[in-house]
Amino acid sequence: MCSKNLVQITSKITALAKSGSISCARKLFDEMPHRDTIAWNAMISGYSQLGFQKESLSLFSSMRFSKENPDHFTYTAVLSACAGLKDIKFGQGFHALVIVSGCSSFLPVNNALIDMYGKCLRAEEANRVFEEMGLRNEVSWCSILFAYVNVGLLDISKTIFFDMPKKVVVAWNTIISGYAKWGEIELCLELFKKMLKEHSCRPDQWTLSAVINACSETNDPCYGFMLHGFIIRSGWHSAAEVNNSVLSFYIKFGEKNDVLKAVESLRICNEISRNVIIDAYMSIGNLEEAYLAFQRVPEKNLISWTSMITGYMRNGHAEYALRFFLDLIKSHIKPDDITLGTVLHACSNLATLGHGRMVHACVVRFGFHAYAYVGNGLVNMYAKCGDISNAYRAFNDVLNKDLISWNTMLFGFGLHGRSNQALRIFEEMLASNVKPDKVTFIGLLMTCSHLGLIEEGLSFFESMNSKFNLSPEIDHISCVVDMLCRCGKFEKAKEFADKYIGASDSKVSSLEVLFGSCFSFHGISDLGAGEELAGKLKILKPSDEMSYVLMSNLYCASGQWKRAQGLRKDMAERGVRKTCGCSWIEVRNCVTAFVAGSNEFPFMDQVRVMLCVVESETRYPVSTFWWDGIT
Repeated sequence: MCSKNLVQITSKITALAKSGSISCARKLFDEMPHRDTIAWNAMISGYSQLGFQKESLSLFSSMRFSKENPDHFTYTAVLSACAGLKDIKFGQGFHALVIVSGCSSFLPVNNALIDMYGKCLRAEEANRVFEEMGLRNEVSWCSILFAYVNVGLLDISKTIFFDMPKKVVVAWNTIISGYAKWGEIELCLELFKKMLKEHSCRPDQWTLSAVINACSETNDPCYGFMLHGFIIRSGWHSAAEVNNSVLSFYIKFGEKNDVLKAVESLRICNEISRNVIIDAYMSIGNLEEAYLAFQRVPEKNLISWTSMITGYMRNGHAEYALRFFLDLIKSHIKPDDITLGTVLHACSNLATLGHGRMVHACVVRFGFHAYAYVGNGLVNMYAKCGDISNAYRAFNDVLNKDLISWNTMLFGFGLHGRSNQALRIFEEMLASNVKPDKVTFIGLLMTCSHLGLIEEGLSFFESMNSKFNLSPEIDHISCVVDMLCRCGKFEKAKEFADKYIGASDSKVSSLEVLFGSCFSFHGISDLGAGEELAGKLKILKPSDEMSYVLMSNLYCASGQWKRAQGLRKDMAERGVRKTCGCSWIEVRNCVTAFVAGSNEFPFMDQVRVMLCVVESETRYPVSTFWWDGIT
């Protein structure tokens, strides 16, 4: 092939790759009878720039078996591919090849090495390359800055930033977004203020996006509101990246109208924008608009599906979250740990063991069973569905157990009445150098309460402050009060509550526990105490149903029907409504809910007939009963 044709075909390959037609570029490349180094570089770079890192590295391997030798352009491309894959083993191997080939003196190669080590969380190796460089440019400084920011070494990052000969916009963006990523919001905002004072460098859309994201992590929304005003004045409100971050900010802090205005102000929508719009509608409970926004997404990716699944979960529609997960699997899109963890939470809420096992199969199939977030979801799902054995198996599958893993398993054993296993989990947790938190002690105290372990429960309560420096809160106090009441120590429970409770909100919670205990564990013998507690609760929470309902139940239990009827009439006059009871059942992978007082179920007549049959069988049992009509 003459050199002119070779140049022309190589230029065409480059143009096709830049336009995104990588398959056409590869076809043209494969048809070339002779390929020089430049042709190989064009194809390898094309793959790397479009995110096809594995294909880029595979083609490099093929190049090594050809007669053409890689040059510094080749190594720059393959090192970028390693950075994209975050594959340190490949990266170190290519670093060795760079040294052997004599390309270590080229500036772009060294910059690519620093970038690769930075993205692989190897800041020290990146710094070693940086220190050995004879010549550095702005890319070199920005790459080493990113390497330290990426591993959270912010003090060193700050030193590097202020040592830079010239602070370009990319450098400002790197350190500002780094401070935001690692939770140093105040320092992030201070740096942004310093940047505004720089005459040689003005913030761009990436700067503003990073800062508004940082404002979303604060407790005070005023910074975000002020920054939004600055964005509008500076003319960046038309940039998609900025608008996406502004919308995310209003999702967290804004009222319903603010969110809707932010959605309407989106002039240019990209892939991220469409997913943020779904989140926006879900955040204000507009499920219909969220669904329509999802339908308008031209190419639905994993984030689109996950936004819908998490949105339905947030709004209390676990069954829809489950349906969307099934549709996601049918679409041949691989779920990630966030998606799987969310749908496991849906199965926990619905207590649908069949669906939970199906999701567990997906977890194993896609290799996420050892992930802490997914493993914790599996433990919680199995425990809530009554399968404590599989909950414990899922717990043991988690490689790096976090505090949530231990707490979830402890709660699971406690709620299933397995006190010995729950206490053993606590001991193993301490042996693993995991420090318990306040949630841990709620689990321990609940376990002791349900099983009547008074001495152990009081010991755990005392150890919170003395041993683990944790101040008991109302939930812990309520658990102890409940525990004492369950064991018939009502007076001691009252003394304990009076000793530890001061604030009015805490008094309410404690009174509720005492009142509930008065009915649940003492019955009609404590009618006088119940009336006293009910009177106090009515004063503190006049619109709450609990005092009325439990007092009515106490009257009924003691045979005082007229007083119970009068109390319910008083509820109606005051506009206090009792929350309807609800139960559900899973039949043939379909969950059906039944609400007390509602006749909306389409097969209610058949249900009533079956209830009569069950009642008859209970009262007058026979050896066999044939029934045809309900299946």
